[in-house]
Amino acid sequence: MKTNYLLPVLCASVAPILMTSCSEKKQEVRKPNIIYILADDLGRAELGCFGQEKIETPNIDRLATEGMRFTNHYSGQAVSGPSRCVLFTGLHTGHAYIRGNDEVPSRGDVWSHEAMLRDSSLEGQRPVPSNTIMIPRKLKEAGYATACIGKWGLGWPGSESTPNKMGFDFFYGYNCQRQAHTYYPPFLYRNECREYLENKFLAPHTNLDKGADPLDGKSYAKYVQKQYAPDLMYKEILDFVERSKDEPFALFWTTPVPHVPLQAPDRWIKHYVDKFGDEKPYLGNTGYFPCRYPRATYAAMVSYWDEQIGGLVQKLKDLGIYENTVIIFTSDNGPTFNGGSDSPFFDSAKPYKSENGWGKASLREGGIRVPMIASWPGHIPAGTESDHLSAFWDMMPTMCDIAGVESPETDGISMLPEMLGQSDSQKKHEFLYWEYPEAGGQKAVRMGDWKAFVRNIRKGGRKVELYDLSKDPREQNDIAEQYPEVVEKVLEIFRNEHVDPEVEGFLLPVW
Repeated sequence: MKTNYLLPVLCASVAPILMTSCSEKKQEVRKPNIIYILADDLGRAELGCFGQEKIETPNIDRLATEGMRFTNHYSGQAVSGPSRCVLFTGLHTGHAYIRGNDEVPSRGDVWSHEAMLRDSSLEGQRPVPSNTIMIPRKLKEAGYATACIGKWGLGWPGSESTPNKMGFDFFYGYNCQRQAHTYYPPFLYRNECREYLENKFLAPHTNLDKGADPLDGKSYAKYVQKQYAPDLMYKEILDFVERSKDEPFALFWTTPVPHVPLQAPDRWIKHYVDKFGDEKPYLGNTGYFPCRYPRATYAAMVSYWDEQIGGLVQKLKDLGIYENTVIIFTSDNGPTFNGGSDSPFFDSAKPYKSENGWGKASLREGGIRVPMIASWPGHIPAGTESDHLSAFWDMMPTMCDIAGVESPETDGISMLPEMLGQSDSQKKHEFLYWEYPEAGGQKAVRMGDWKAFVRNIRKGGRKVELYDLSKDPREQNDIAEQYPEVVEKVLEIFRNEHVDPEVEGFLLPVW
């Protein structure tokens, strides 16, 4: 761990923390609150504290200044649904139930938003089994109030794995990730029920009206409606924190931002139009809604959300609970390539490649290396940086450690010692493993500085590419032929870490 400066570490173990009063009577201090902030498709370098030069993120940067920045952290998968399954269960994609995005089209016309509006059974993604142990269930065992606000994507309404059935006391947001393809939806979910909004139904991916002038901002007016979902979700976040202030709580803020479509508050768009200047409109040719100022709007989405994070931190301070709150910030996968986004313009995965095939939906570094920040005043050393190798499947044991409850068996290792500045006692991964049944079928291993990658497995691809990330972070120089012993170790990991999935569509061969 590289350290700029250290604040005193108050304890070696965390929950419960015992303090001694002047009368030497021991009192149990309340367990720390946990807030996990999960971005959607945010690139590693789309934050100032990770090298972004165009998008302004002062509040997230401040979290890094007040806490620890993790430079070697990985998402659970290269796309949203399975990454969340890995996060909540602590099982990597060789063991997890959900390994790819699965809309279960056998149900009917799941891609028709009109059909979903009429029939909620067409919403959502494949559910996990009802006996699946997720983080919120363990935190409830430890006495925590639990909430998930944002996007779910792990079971359709009425299925056995809605957020409430998986351990969340409160849920508000999108049950279905396809519904999140508009930020002005006709409804959101409050727990198990739809809550209809004042927005008119407009099917995602609707193009400009015929004959509309793409250079005229008025041509895009139909894409802006009354109720902006991130505003509504933010209100629920502040309300949950307010009503939970007197008990330990765990809040998972699983925002859809900055996943396309490109829709943001006008004041932030104007800020970046002034900053970037005029630009070519996005007309919807790679899906999602058209947008007059695509680069400015993407940056606006990130800065708008950063502003909200600053507001949440201020709320914690106003309530006097900021010092007793662990905040962990990250993203579910790397930057996207469609919907008018322009990852190369922002150099979103810097120093890794972010172009199509190298960011989201790829097990390349740009697709799974994500930003992570952990803040806990007085416990996590401020202004520090860690290169500890970690991944989403470490969150279950880490949060169980924070809460003082036993973790179920997972693929993860608690990161709490590293967070507390106790590197000498931090257990380490020998390797990290992924398999991804989409995009032709891919597998990857991170082992020390080695990165192994296999592509097009469903098409017969078996060639193990090998890269030394310390010298070749952009994965350009395959040196597998020079290190056959490393390749053999990778193949052994492939064989040992893969368990055939219960869902046939996720199956990848082992060789």
